[in-house]
Amino acid sequence: MTGRIPLIRLEAISKSFGDVHANRGISLEIDEGRILALLGENGAGKSTLMSILAGQLQPDAGTIFFAGDAIRLSSTEKAISLGIGMVYQHFKLVEAMTVAENVYLGHAGSFVLDWQKIHEEVMQLASQYGMQINPAARISTLSMGEKQQVEILKLLHRKSRVLIFDEPTAVLTPREAENLFATMRLMIGQGKAIVFISHKLEEVMSVADNIAILRRGEVVDRVAAADVKSTAELAERMVGREVLLQVERTPLEPRQIVLKVEGLSAASLADIDLEVRQGEILGLVGVAGNGQKPLVEMICGLVRPALGSVRLLGMDWQKFFANPSWDLALSYIPEDRQGLATCQGLDLLDNFLLTTRGGFVRGPWLRRGQAREKAERLLHDFDIRPPNLGALAWQLSGGNLQKMVLAREFYRKPRLIVAEQPTQGLDIAATEDVWKLLLEAREQAGVLLVTGDLSEALALSDRLAVMYNGRIVSTFYVDDEESVARIPQMMAGLQISA
Repeated sequence: MTGRIPLIRLEAISKSFGDVHANRGISLEIDEGRILALLGENGAGKSTLMSILAGQLQPDAGTIFFAGDAIRLSSTEKAISLGIGMVYQHFKLVEAMTVAENVYLGHAGSFVLDWQKIHEEVMQLASQYGMQINPAARISTLSMGEKQQVEILKLLHRKSRVLIFDEPTAVLTPREAENLFATMRLMIGQGKAIVFISHKLEEVMSVADNIAILRRGEVVDRVAAADVKSTAELAERMVGREVLLQVERTPLEPRQIVLKVEGLSAASLADIDLEVRQGEILGLVGVAGNGQKPLVEMICGLVRPALGSVRLLGMDWQKFFANPSWDLALSYIPEDRQGLATCQGLDLLDNFLLTTRGGFVRGPWLRRGQAREKAERLLHDFDIRPPNLGALAWQLSGGNLQKMVLAREFYRKPRLIVAEQPTQGLDIAATEDVWKLLLEAREQAGVLLVTGDLSEALALSDRLAVMYNGRIVSTFYVDDEESVARIPQMMAGLQISA
């Protein structure tokens, strides 16, 4: 015994939601000046445990100790007052307000605020942690990386000693992720404690000091990061079996064109040309905010094309979306799984029926029993937890919600799939499963894969298209090594192919 008292000690923490046991008697220590990586498959209980530490949820059993003293975190305000803060995967910012206003939101003090002084304070705080951000900028104008910096500044301004990062790099570019890690190292140097939840094992290996692994609500392993030899070993510790995240992409003969875009232009798009054929995956890559979102919205019928043409399965845009078929047509897997892909207040059966109800309607009747039978099979096949169709969408972890969306959309047997960040937030085993599903889908469909993960694009795609500033700057086959080597420069607009 060294007599060392950890800053935070969780002892025998348990939490259930109905019949679902999210946490089962978890004990964990969080030390000052150290980064603890918290790993586990989707639904393992990581976010629930950290929401308890952040005061958002109350445990059913167990005790939390802060600097050796038992405490009760009855609210987020109580946690914040003790210096415990969480940067959530989905940011909690007021888009219409400025950076400085968000940082000071809820701040107790004088009725009259000196905004010049506040701006100087925020600028000084940002500079101290290597952030370059304008305190007067509106949140709605910021990139995802900059929004994350504002969330961190909020916690730093409150003098947080424990910072919890839940999947912090899921929406960041590689450069933004490196900036985040640099900031985290500065925090550790100042004695702060960090909990880092991530499915990206390379990142865990590079920044963590210690690793705790959860499986089905229990801690199954604790290890020093320095003692783990490879990401493959870490994945095996996490999943309980060997996971290589490698798939065999056997080239197929491309057949008929299922998507053809010609001369598509809009406020943020300029003269887009692309086509996708049955039997191939076209990977669309680029830094977020370079036109991928508006392009996908037009292809998937959310926004009417301004100039140019979009043809889907041989039909022009207007005819295709005038009376769309529920099956054998288009499946869209959106990046926004909570706001667009699902209805958070509906149960899983009703969320399954959002896009499949056409297959269960006979005259005026909806055959819910038949739908339930199909949906229950999908819960089992896709290992969705909890496997309970009565669970509400908001009760699922992000990864399990994504698996629900994928199960629903693949059930429709589409001929064209638009998959937007399909593995974002998924654990390594689930990612491997999704990769295999997308490759198998090429037998009957063409796939437009929109991803910010270059390794994913290279593993799955037959062809790649690079977007920059609203244009597709180059399209090439994935075995074109010279073009592949230039992708980072193309994405940054430094080397544009003719």
